Amino acid sequence: MLKNYIFTILFISWVMCVTFLSLFSFKDVSTGGLDIPHLDKFVHFTFYFVFVVLGSLSYVEYKDVKEDFKKAAMLFCFIAIGYGMIIEVLQYVATTTRSGDVYDFLANSFGAFCGFIAVKTYYFRRVAQK
Repeated sequence: MLKNYIFTILFISWVMCVTFLSLFSFKDVSTGGLDIPHLDKFVHFTFYFVFVVLGSLSYVEYKDVKEDFKKAAMLFCFIAIGYGMIIEVLQYVATTTRSGDVYDFLANSFGAFCGFIAVKTYYFRRVAQK
C-alpha cells in the first residue's frame, strides 16, 4: 500500500523538512570553517526545486494525468512560491534568530520555476516517446 504512494510520502516528508530547517535556529551549530559565498541561495533553490518535482510526482499517483499534468505542475509551482513567501514572512515575524530575505524568496521562486520546467520537459519527452 505505501509503495503505491511513495512520492506522496516523500513530498510530505520534504515539506516538513523544509519547514523545520527554515524555522529552526542554527545559531549554535558550527559549520567547521566552511564558508561558501551564497550557499544558502543554492539551498533555497534546491528546497523548492525538489518541492515542485516531488509534488508533481505525487499528483501522478492520484490522477490519470494525460492532459492536465502541465496544469498540476504549474499549480505546484505556484504553491511552492506561495509557501516560500509564507516561510520568509514567518522567519521575519515569528523567529528571533532568523530573518526574512527577499533574495531567499527569489531563490525559492527560481527553484520552483526550474522544477516546473524540469517536470514539464521530462513529462513531454516521456509522452513523445510513447
